[in-house]
Amino acid sequence: MTAETAGHEAGTDEGGARRREQRGWYFYDFACSVYSTSVVTVFLGPYLTSVAKAAADADGFVHPLGIPVRAGSVFPYAVSVSVVLAILVMPLAGAAADRTGRKKPLLAAAAYTGAAATTCMFLLDGDRYLLGAFLLIVANASLAVSMALYNAYLPQIAGPDERDSVSSRGWAFGYTSGALVLVLNLIVYSGHDSFGLSEGDAVRICLASAGLWWGAWSIVPLRRLRDRRVAPSGEGAVGSGWRQLIATLKDMRRHPLTLSFLLAYLVYNDGIQTVISQASVYGSEELGLDQTTLIVAVLLVQVLAVAGALGMGRLARTYGAKRTILGSLGVWTAILVAGYFLPAGAPVWFFCLAAGIGLVLGGSQALSRSLFSHLVPPGKEAEYFSAYEMSDRGLSWLGPLVFGLAYQVTGSYRDAIISLVIFFVLGFALLARVPVRRAVVAAGNPLPERI
Repeated sequence: MTAETAGHEAGTDEGGARRREQRGWYFYDFACSVYSTSVVTVFLGPYLTSVAKAAADADGFVHPLGIPVRAGSVFPYAVSVSVVLAILVMPLAGAAADRTGRKKPLLAAAAYTGAAATTCMFLLDGDRYLLGAFLLIVANASLAVSMALYNAYLPQIAGPDERDSVSSRGWAFGYTSGALVLVLNLIVYSGHDSFGLSEGDAVRICLASAGLWWGAWSIVPLRRLRDRRVAPSGEGAVGSGWRQLIATLKDMRRHPLTLSFLLAYLVYNDGIQTVISQASVYGSEELGLDQTTLIVAVLLVQVLAVAGALGMGRLARTYGAKRTILGSLGVWTAILVAGYFLPAGAPVWFFCLAAGIGLVLGGSQALSRSLFSHLVPPGKEAEYFSAYEMSDRGLSWLGPLVFGLAYQVTGSYRDAIISLVIFFVLGFALLARVPVRRAVVAAGNPLPERI
């Protein structure tokens, strides 16, 4: 065998191993996306709100720790609190993964903690709104940690010119699983009488099934992904989450263009995630839509998000990821304005809005992830993606807080939803100013053909 033949076979083996790892990587999106879809987007918001209302006083307030809180604000406030826990844990987990090269055990711990908390939502009934808020906080924080570690694999398993397509396929897998589980949820919820279940029992089964799905399918990526030793071990793998976050941000100061993109992403993705997490509450409480209508609407989002993620991935090949994301932010702004004027009790118009969200949702998130992966210095993937993840998957704190405060002050979900426009307008302006090609070079990464 010649050296050239041996080199070709080695390259073929390496390429096959990389593709196998990529396919395994896709399945973590397949595993955990049902939590974002079934739990955060569809069931938990309206259900936790109803549980909080059952515990509220005559004026509609609950009093956790003696603090008066409108029952309708419990869910968005719990989402905001979850990011505090995530901030404490994510930088620590990211630094430990980078320094030890052992992402997989940390990913497994985060995934199964989140899956267990979600499964325990079956116990949420009566007036147990504090239990519901606690489980939501634990599950959301666990999802944040697991996604930071999961996303950090992207630059290791995909070359510069294939990351947009690999990232988009991951999102497509996630939305496919979300749609599949939602169909099963719809069968259970709409036919609960025939199954001898109350409406509340059906919701709790749907919530718990998302946790079981998350845990079961996480086995696939945990078997296929490989740990890599990228950075030397050193001090800082153990310590305060706050200290490690500060250390990461200080390191980012050496890459100001990366930090500029991250700031833009944190702003506009805050708006995206808040729309996702609060849409069902808006539909049920403000528009008076029933749970079946909301499930069908979110199912429509899931189906179209698969096509949207893949389609925007193709647009990025022609126009670049940055321009494609900017275009999607314009669409998001139009969606919010239309949502503000949406008439109550009109499911057809709500479905139209859901279709618009689906077409831009997956692509804007997938391309943001792949674009950021080009801006991360080699050997710092998990640490930087910990900071990135703080605003992903409905875990950003400012958007839900603004939404909750707007409702707290005005008592109107319409005012709450329109307040989110500022996140898309400001995010667009910040992203437009980032010179992404210079940012890639400054991070020490190869420049893709189009970005």
